Amino acid sequence: MERMIIFCMLFFCSSMVLTAAPQKAVKYKQLVKTIEHLETVVKDEDAELLHTPENPVDGCLLTAVTCFQSGTLKLQPKNSQVNSTFIKTVKILRRTILRDSGKQCESSCESYEKKTPKDFLKSFAKLMKKVIRVSASWLFFDISQ
Repeated sequence: MERMIIFCMLFFCSSMVLTAAPQKAVKYKQLVKTIEHLETVVKDEDAELLHTPENPVDGCLLTAVTCFQSGTLKLQPKNSQVNSTFIKTVKILRRTILRDSGKQCESSCESYEKKTPKDFLKSFAKLMKKVIRVSASWLFFDISQ
């Protein structure tokens, strides 16, 4: 009887872990699609250059994502026709994406090279794809993620 209870508990816990991962992955994949959509409606000519984190180490992912989120406030739509959807899209990207891991990163947003808005968004999408990979690898080590 004890073995049966232990087996049921292990089965339940493992199924909870497996369902938690796809939900986060789906959320992150939707964010990547949102960023890629924003690339098509963002003003790129005569626009302010933005600090663009590239290839941050795993401990600096939160800092890099925060830099991207701050940079999205400086983006402008191509034209007034896309303005309302543009504003909604930027608001989606301003929501909390990652939780603070407690690790401090030594680099700041200003330490990164400035790039055009489209290159900025391409790097943001690339970073979110890295976050998807990293969060999937943490799945079996940290259930709270």
